[in-house]
Amino acid sequence: MRSVDEILNEVLALPNASRVLLAKKLVESLDLNEGEMNVNETIQRFWITEAKKRRDEIRNGSVKPILGEEALARVRQQLLES
Repeated sequence: MRSVDEILNEVLALPNASRVLLAKKLVESLDLNEGEMNVNETIQRFWITEAKKRRDEIRNGSVKPILGEEALARVRQQLLES
């Protein structure tokens, strides 16, 4: 059996669209009734932390915001290239 690190290296070599699909399938496969971890709360906490980090980067000038249309155009172009 391959280790998680070996699988991760393989997955990271996939095109972006394939990695997105795989991530979606992995999240869907989690048993939300286990009681050990509420995935929705974990994801929400992650996004709150990420949003605050991005807000702070814009406020301190280390990142320049761009229009949503431009961001989507860049993402589309990257997906076409991969």
